[in-house]
Amino acid sequence: MTTTQNDDRRDHDGDAPRSLRIVLADDEQMVRSALRAILGAEGDMEIVGEAATGAEAVPLIRELRPDIVLMDVRMPEIDGIRATEQVLAGMDRPPRIIVVTTFENDAYVYEALRAGASGFLLKRSGAEDLVQAVRLVARSDSLLFPAAVRQLAARHAAQRTADDAVRTLRARLSERERAVLRLMTAGMTNAEIADRLGVGPATVKTHVAGVLAKLGVRDRTQAVIAAYECGFVRPG
Repeated sequence: MTTTQNDDRRDHDGDAPRSLRIVLADDEQMVRSALRAILGAEGDMEIVGEAATGAEAVPLIRELRPDIVLMDVRMPEIDGIRATEQVLAGMDRPPRIIVVTTFENDAYVYEALRAGASGFLLKRSGAEDLVQAVRLVARSDSLLFPAAVRQLAARHAAQRTADDAVRTLRARLSERERAVLRLMTAGMTNAEIADRLGVGPATVKTHVAGVLAKLGVRDRTQAVIAAYECGFVRPG
């Protein structure tokens, strides 16, 4: 487990843009080295810590409080799913987590997304895709790889039965919130949703926040999964 100390630039840089603080969690040293080389070369990103197991990652993330975590979905001791659950349950302002995987259609990936990860990234992804994914998840106003997330949700959600609580939450959505959720599920950004509905971006942001609160999820990835699992969106 390695950490990099900094001088708390979040509080002392004034108006200067702050670098995204990133923790890498992967049991393969070569993978961590490659991720560090790519992301560390970006002027707006800083690798602040690394972990080789999920058991190392959880306390490290709680200590360093990064903005983004790249979490291998399969690690010894504690896998990426359990580590994601523990991080999100144990922090008041948890980071956004991107699970890193070898296989796009892995059931482990779906479980990690259900556990609260904000997206997933294939280990074979190129440097440009990696950097773009980190920035996209950090902005949180759109879905990372929406087509792939929809495919995962369509495949795995069909195996689940929506419980009464989820059905109740679905019923609580207003007509406009239902429209926003459909467009979120289609992978639209806030700006695209605003354009489609003929409203301002601030209004869309308010509706998105309402959808997340009523579904009891923390970001739009979990909202998409909930939409499939409660039958609001049907596969196909």
